[in-house]
Amino acid sequence: MTDYPWANLPAMFFEIADRLGDKPFLWAKRGGPYQSVSWTEAANNVTALASRLQTLGVGVGDRIVLVSENRPEWVIADMAIMTVGAITVPAYVTNTTADHLHVLTDSGACGIIVSTRRLSGKLIPAARQAAAPRFLISIEPTPTRPDDTFDTLCWQHCLRPVAADDPDKLDAQTRQLANRWSDRETACIIYTSGTGGLPKGVMLTHRNLFHNIMGARDALTGIDLGDEVFLSFLPMSHSYEHTAGQLFPISIGAQIYFAEGIEALGSNMQEARPTIMTAVPRLYETMYQRISQGVRKSGGLKESMFNATLRTGRKKYTVQGQLGGLEKLLDRLLDRLVRDKVRARFGGRLKALVSGGAPLNPEIGIYFTALGMRLLQGYGQTETSPVISVNRPDNAKMHTVGPPLLNTDVRIADDGEILAGGDLVMKGYWNDDEATARVIQDGWVHTGDIGRIDEDGHLIITDRKKDIIVNSGGDNIAPQRVEGILALQPEIFQALVYGDKRPHLVAVLVADRNWLQEQDGDLHKALQPAVDRANEQLSPLEKVRRYIVADTPFSIENGQFTPTMKVRRHVVIEHYGERLTGLYPKPAGRQAP
Repeated sequence: MTDYPWANLPAMFFEIADRLGDKPFLWAKRGGPYQSVSWTEAANNVTALASRLQTLGVGVGDRIVLVSENRPEWVIADMAIMTVGAITVPAYVTNTTADHLHVLTDSGACGIIVSTRRLSGKLIPAARQAAAPRFLISIEPTPTRPDDTFDTLCWQHCLRPVAADDPDKLDAQTRQLANRWSDRETACIIYTSGTGGLPKGVMLTHRNLFHNIMGARDALTGIDLGDEVFLSFLPMSHSYEHTAGQLFPISIGAQIYFAEGIEALGSNMQEARPTIMTAVPRLYETMYQRISQGVRKSGGLKESMFNATLRTGRKKYTVQGQLGGLEKLLDRLLDRLVRDKVRARFGGRLKALVSGGAPLNPEIGIYFTALGMRLLQGYGQTETSPVISVNRPDNAKMHTVGPPLLNTDVRIADDGEILAGGDLVMKGYWNDDEATARVIQDGWVHTGDIGRIDEDGHLIITDRKKDIIVNSGGDNIAPQRVEGILALQPEIFQALVYGDKRPHLVAVLVADRNWLQEQDGDLHKALQPAVDRANEQLSPLEKVRRYIVADTPFSIENGQFTPTMKVRRHVVIEHYGERLTGLYPKPAGRQAP
């Protein structure tokens, strides 16, 4: 157990807000350019909302469901809930009414905070069916009925003083309240995004989250943390962004810009000019495809210079900077002519890109490194707050997820499963002691991932225990490696391989949208060269023998992606099951006597 500098997360927030005062903190667009909310303004709003929650009867341990896109009000609501000793229960903006009903019912939430009319459209019908909610606070106007069993309050009304007495006195009382809670109290219940089965509520304490905050600060000492700027676009309802994109930036007094969405990410990077960005591999894969396609279309000298930059950059990575004299001169020239332009596309002052949430193909990591972008892959899961390990700036190894965080214990079980221990281990699953006992044994989280630790102490992930394909010959095959190599081909946007208890692998392929525009013939035949190139990099057991072309891309909307852009394998396989099994030869029937 480790001691931390603050009693709990709101105490941390208020201390830093007092120190930074009128400096900008949260940036968002409100129908025009970015506008900021200062630390003082945010702190005042937190105390006002916390006071209002108390008048609504919210007390220690009560659960409040928060449904909102990333915006300043998300941070203010989260801090206000925790200030009164209550528990934030984030819910994804992509949830269906049934999803919301599960979260509301399972958590027993006494209140709801929702941001927009659109999001309330699926949330309010669930609230009407759930028994527990007593009130709903709406950030923007939300339609309700007179016969609703819960009270509806306006966000702006909730930020007004609760009583006419001295507001400074009220503010001081609220801040004193924030210091009462132990860091062992539950701060949030985050429902797993559910690649299979009903989501379970992961209880994370203030101590759990402090472990990750301090571990991240230690891991990033190599980039000289100072006046940092984050650009947030992954959902804060996910543990990765909640910790890495909100709580960690607060702990170092950083500014947080909220992106308008993944489509506007390029322009938002130019406006925010972030110094640190956290993202999932899918984003880096998409950027890789866009940059590569743009260079190929340009052709000529531009393409030649770009490819030369990749060659010298890859060589620097693989031989740890040992370039010859002429190569060093060329590399410095290419740094100004090519890498500076690439860095400018990301805002021009990025110190680090951090990848997590799913495995990153090492080739993608090396690609960005060769182009002068520092990319650090990490690893974890919601049950570990979430980060277990991350690469360090001075020794990033792209095929690994780095060494464990500060004060984190990692060991490999006899069957290869990764176990994690320390203050990062969740309190447990809400209302599910049986599932908790399966995952936490003798203080160790059983991650369900297979891996090993290399000679430098870096953790290498092999695959998900439950995702490993065991073919009919009894051989184990890691599907994510095969899918990653397929998706590196310019013609292929997404891939999923299949073959459990089968003689060989087959696949579902999603064709790249830009490449599709140039095709007017047999699409299946046109994809074969891409599959052939991928197969050249794979062992005989991993080769994809046949494939089908997906009807539509895997997406959150069709349920084939989680909100953090991980493939729901069981959903894709269920959708394409007959076509996939049809790729295998049918058993020969009995001959008539």
